[in-house]
Amino acid sequence: MADESSDRPDAPPAPAPSGTPATAAPAAKPAPPPTAKPAAAKPAAAPKAHEPPGNPTMAPPPKERAAAVAGAPAAEGVTRRGLFSWAAVGWVGFTAAIGGCMTAFGRFMIPNVLYEPPTTFKVGRPEDFPAGIVDERFKESNGVWIVHQDDRLFALIAVCTHLGCPPNWLEAQNKFKCPCHGSGYYRSGVNFEGPTPRPLERAAIRVDPEDGQIVVDKALKYLWERGQWDDRSSYITVG
Repeated sequence: MADESSDRPDAPPAPAPSGTPATAAPAAKPAPPPTAKPAAAKPAAAPKAHEPPGNPTMAPPPKERAAAVAGAPAAEGVTRRGLFSWAAVGWVGFTAAIGGCMTAFGRFMIPNVLYEPPTTFKVGRPEDFPAGIVDERFKESNGVWIVHQDDRLFALIAVCTHLGCPPNWLEAQNKFKCPCHGSGYYRSGVNFEGPTPRPLERAAIRVDPEDGQIVVDKALKYLWERGQWDDRSSYITVG
């Protein structure tokens, strides 16, 4: 009689007899995964003009991008302020340059004139100058000495005839002495020592009849070597 359990497909296998090892049924092999076709390689993107070839472009981190975006308006504002500052500096420089040009132009329009003391001036009355005196009151202001010698009153111009230096009157030595090169002159103005080639010059002198004041005119000069010291305009006769 056949075993009915063999006719049922879902019947469990019969247990192996004792003492005989059980042989496990071979496990089924898993099916291999489907082989994926390799994707076609995309051509490499051409490097940008400011990037070296082969150097990948890296995007900045999100925080840095956010900071850059947040700071963009501030940078634009600083640029505007800087522009206005430079414009102000430019206007100031332009104004200064125009002012300098106008000053130079104005100075050019004004003639270059040396203002000197007047050549004609009054020194006082004849009685203000005692006999034998060399009055130095007008040397610094008008460049003359008023000399009373004998019966004449005359005005000596305080300029050395050597190189134009101002001599000094030395009362103790009774002479005019130039401190530059040692030229010496008598009280009358005649030279006697040093390199000076000729005597001092005299200025025109007269008495104003309206007020009795002595008037000296340095524009008119009288030279000893030309015999002009005897001219009536070169001295005043006093008693």
